Amino acid sequence: MQTITKFLALFVLSFNMAVIQAQDSIPKTNNTEKIDRLMAAKESVKEEERAFLRAEVEAIDTRLEKGYITTEEADILKKEAAKKRAMNIENRLSIIDNKIALLQRNEEGYYTNDDKDPSKIGITIDGEEYSFAGIQINKKNKPRKYDLRTTSDFVLAFGLNNAIIEGQPLDDSPYKFGGSRFFEIGWAWKNRVFDNSNFLRLKYGVSLQINGLKPDDNQYFVNQDGQISLQTFPENLRKSKLSMTNLVFPVHFEFGPSKRYDHDTYFRYSTQNQFKIGLGGYGGFNIGTRQKLKYSIDGDRKKEKQKGGFNTSNLVYGLSAYVAFDDTAIYVKYDLSPIFQDQAVDQRNISLGIRFDVD
Repeated sequence: MQTITKFLALFVLSFNMAVIQAQDSIPKTNNTEKIDRLMAAKESVKEEERAFLRAEVEAIDTRLEKGYITTEEADILKKEAAKKRAMNIENRLSIIDNKIALLQRNEEGYYTNDDKDPSKIGITIDGEEYSFAGIQINKKNKPRKYDLRTTSDFVLAFGLNNAIIEGQPLDDSPYKFGGSRFFEIGWAWKNRVFDNSNFLRLKYGVSLQINGLKPDDNQYFVNQDGQISLQTFPENLRKSKLSMTNLVFPVHFEFGPSKRYDHDTYFRYSTQNQFKIGLGGYGGFNIGTRQKLKYSIDGDRKKEKQKGGFNTSNLVYGLSAYVAFDDTAIYVKYDLSPIFQDQAVDQRNISLGIRFDVD
């Protein structure tokens, strides 16, 4: 029994020490400075709520001009918005006044565990903190733009790559079908073309494309007086790959249905869970070409990286298209510009893969 008592006493003592240390770690602040900042924050509250009201009224006027609501409905919405903002000001100022009173009746260095900036009064809704009194306002607190015609997407694509050679069928290509691949990463903006319909969108952006070609039958690329050809490597190649990196600017017309969602102060079109088709092309520049060779000589593994000197076209351009459902698409692109310039026989890059457009 004495042993248990000792353990309990030790536990209580440890707990008290932890509480004391935690209190010591809480920073002391000057109450006068806090009160001054809170008094200044009261004016910020009024300015913020008035700015929100102006934005809401502008959105209501836009709906009225487009004929979505009547004059009577617009007047009712404006009155409701004004009432809501007035109540917001009253409640937020009351919160600040209560905190000022708390600080005024306590001595300097009163401990608080609020925000580091005492002028910010926060509440938590659904696990997310909102700043009420401070200068910084959570973007969810701001009124949305009534009509958002332009959106943006992160673009990621990858898949199989090969080349169409003049006078030669694709199934007789000297490049490996499974080993030759492409990769694309970029950013795209999508703009609604018509005012009252989202069926047609103009999609444009910037992408980094990497097209890879892996020759078959132990071959590699050789430059002989500006003519690029495939030749048999003298050793047994473990890997032979030519990579061309292009910076391009794609442009597509995107077709497809969408759903419209109307709210009190804004509306949005959504293409989620919808089919869409994109037709267009791209143009840009080749910013790098590299051949990688891996082979062995007498059991000693070798690796070579040859940069430049392959006479690849500096300007690249071509056609591209995709068929998508939601954010996932089947994607194809074809270079109209030849891979190598000034050649006796032209070769043009072609790619087929999967594309993701994530907003």
